[in-house]
Amino acid sequence: MAKFNLINTPINGLKLVEVSSSQDSRGFFMETWNKHEFEKLGINVDFVQDNHSRSKKGVLRGLHFQAPYSQAKLVRCVRGAVFDVAVDLRQDSKTFCQWYGIILGDVDKKMFFIPENFAHGFLALTDNVDFLYKTSEYYHPEYDRGIIWNDPELNIAWPLDQFGINKAIVSEKDSKLLTLKDYLINADFNNRG
Repeated sequence: MAKFNLINTPINGLKLVEVSSSQDSRGFFMETWNKHEFEKLGINVDFVQDNHSRSKKGVLRGLHFQAPYSQAKLVRCVRGAVFDVAVDLRQDSKTFCQWYGIILGDVDKKMFFIPENFAHGFLALTDNVDFLYKTSEYYHPEYDRGIIWNDPELNIAWPLDQFGINKAIVSEKDSKLLTLKDYLINADFNNRG
């Protein structure tokens, strides 16, 4: 079996990555990034930064992006489970303003490749979630942007009830983000600023 297998999503460029692993009574071993192998699959990205977050159940982070200095991301949940969401912000895309969500967890070990010019966020579905991601661009706080997680026009189906979450736990910063429509009206989107 190949080390990595790409699965297309309904949004062009947005991919799920299945990872092969070796398991025995001691545990498991898996390779999570190999530039050469990913290039063979058509993903040619130079990752420059790794990030790690820990969240308790019900924490919702996002929907974040940088403008300019957009980041491609390779994300995975190494402890617990999350509902991970990407929103297409590519104006020339047939799926502009559409979202795709997937449950990622430590059991199936799938990863999610998110190209540049997507907003990204996740909801922690279990306690003590550890979430790791690689980025193709450094974090620039002055260009940190976002879209409110509960934007009524995006209508993302966050599975709060399904996982017994009464209310999403959102940071003060994330609770003040604009809707996508308001962002498009108020920002010079062509310059990604």
